[in-house]
Amino acid sequence: MYSAIVFLPLLGAILGGIISLVGAHNRHPSGLDMHADNGGHEANGDGHGHAPAAQGSRAAELITTGFLIIAAILSWVAFFDVGLKDGDVQVSVLPWIASGSLSVDWAFRIDTLTAVMLVVVTTVSALVHVYSIGYMSHDPNRPRFFAYLSLFTFAMLMLVTADNFVQLFFGWEGVGLASYLLIGFWYQRPSANAAAIKAFVVNRVGDFGFSLGIFGVFVLFGSVNFDAVFANAADATGRTLYIFGSDIDALTIVCLLLFMGAMGKSAQFLLHTWLPDAMEGPTPVSALIHAATMVTAGVFMVARLSPLFELSYTALTVVTFIGATTAFFAATIGLVQNDIKRVIAYSTCSQLGYMFAAIGVGAYSAGIFHLFTHAFFKALLFLGSGAVIHAMSDEQDMRKMGGLRTKIPVTYWMMVIGTLALTGFPLTAGWVSKDAIIEATFVGENPMAGYAFGLTLFAAMLTAFYSWRLIFMTFHGKSRASAEVQAHVHESPMVMLVPLFVLAIGALGAGLAFKSFFIGADYEAFWRGAIFLGEENHILHAMHEVPAIIVWMPTVMMVTGFVVAWYMYIRNPAAAPALARQFDLLYKFLLNKWYFDEIYDFLFVRPAKWLGRFLWKKGDGWLIDGFGPDGISARVIDVTRRVVQLQTGYLYHYAFAMLIGVTALITWYMFAGGAH
Repeated sequence: MYSAIVFLPLLGAILGGIISLVGAHNRHPSGLDMHADNGGHEANGDGHGHAPAAQGSRAAELITTGFLIIAAILSWVAFFDVGLKDGDVQVSVLPWIASGSLSVDWAFRIDTLTAVMLVVVTTVSALVHVYSIGYMSHDPNRPRFFAYLSLFTFAMLMLVTADNFVQLFFGWEGVGLASYLLIGFWYQRPSANAAAIKAFVVNRVGDFGFSLGIFGVFVLFGSVNFDAVFANAADATGRTLYIFGSDIDALTIVCLLLFMGAMGKSAQFLLHTWLPDAMEGPTPVSALIHAATMVTAGVFMVARLSPLFELSYTALTVVTFIGATTAFFAATIGLVQNDIKRVIAYSTCSQLGYMFAAIGVGAYSAGIFHLFTHAFFKALLFLGSGAVIHAMSDEQDMRKMGGLRTKIPVTYWMMVIGTLALTGFPLTAGWVSKDAIIEATFVGENPMAGYAFGLTLFAAMLTAFYSWRLIFMTFHGKSRASAEVQAHVHESPMVMLVPLFVLAIGALGAGLAFKSFFIGADYEAFWRGAIFLGEENHILHAMHEVPAIIVWMPTVMMVTGFVVAWYMYIRNPAAAPALARQFDLLYKFLLNKWYFDEIYDFLFVRPAKWLGRFLWKKGDGWLIDGFGPDGISARVIDVTRRVVQLQTGYLYHYAFAMLIGVTALITWYMFAGGAH
């Protein structure tokens, strides 16, 4: 069963890729895939300006989607078997690496944490596949798209089932590759290429630290297998590594390096800049990246390695600080964004910050619980925004929307349900899991716990504001779209709406349905050591004893954010522009995303380009080419060419040359050799 869950998406990716290659070859004699230019807009099924679909598109859709549905069903079976019945399972696949003392086998580690991630990844991916059948219905490259989706899913499944650091790194890099392919899927667009490269490069920065962390683990423990590392983790306490002339606590430096990888993958503060630009990919890709795959990898990794992080007080403090800062920072930017997908993207960034804040204070299960519930309502919001874009003829600017509530009512209510869950409306999934995180930061004991509590609580109000701002600008008020666009507004087909219905059920009920297992009375029986806690970690017990005022403060902040958004965008629409003019500098600061792109461009991109241009012009052009093929080599060729010209083939020329030579020899002998 577990092998089927992991390898069915890979098989689908291979078959989809073959169909894509065959279709591309049939469409063009040279075998080149002649893609239609979509004019910079999303291929959302309106059929305008698109080339005919590749041969076998329907087969690729059915194969990849069918395999993912089977994998999702098996994942739910595994979830209940592992989490509630049988316990941990280890599946050996094959021997992999044996080099000296390094021995790595390819095996699946199936415990409760893995089972939770299997459900999240395969369920969301299956629904995204179904949704994409309608959303990408007129894109000529559907087989390639579905192959990439399945490859993305396989890489994430490899990551979450990893039994050792090397296998984890394989899946880690696999999701990076797949995200590059999907973000740049419409590679005719320069903006899509730039976004794909940006995501790839920024993640390489984090992955550099991640790989160093893995090297450090091997140095400390002599093994990269989780069981061996976890069993000996306590023995590494107090050991140091000599770095840059000083001794540093080994576990702290290793954990911080590993967390650096999580910061890149999960788009945390300082390494977050790639995530909003990832919106250049098709909307189903955004849903998959933000809800179930790439960005959740960092949270999963830190939870999986909790036996190491639990032993480093400093590392957990840093995780708490970065997570809380990200939750607040991303929420402030979401306040003023006008692209419907970018608002939700910054929401993802902020919610990931919540998860890390929980992990930082030791509430690992609360962080994973929010990851679990977040997958449902964030996928719902992204796919709902795709339905809006579909209805609005590819328009993504909320300033050009409005009045859609009566024209696409099903999409409207799906988006409202997702918004209620995201903002923490009572009894929804987000209310259960996000409020648990805020309570965990309140009772946390590390130096940044109070900082995290304040910022996550304030971010709850900001989340409510920008989420309802999106709803009000998109669906309420008068339409700001052109008459032509309004004439074509229509509800999405059922193949796109059914996944929304399923996700809406999860967004409403997943919190209360699974609370007992994740953070409630059945916590220990459910996790059974899949998430490791130190003996002094009583965070879950303390969470249930917080004062009532703390319990209800997030709800108060949520209501406050809703009321402010309602006043500024429904009751008094002139208030928002007036406020932006009054606080012009702050508005521009937030609109330009705290100027991180500009700062990084000045500090890193421009110097790198200058260095590259210098090495090209001076190093390669002037030095290597100048003294190489254009210099000494060229002179040798010139001399050789002239010497060759002396070979005329005439006998009298050679005789004359010999006579000159003999004359020169006699002259030398007379004046030099003879004198001696």
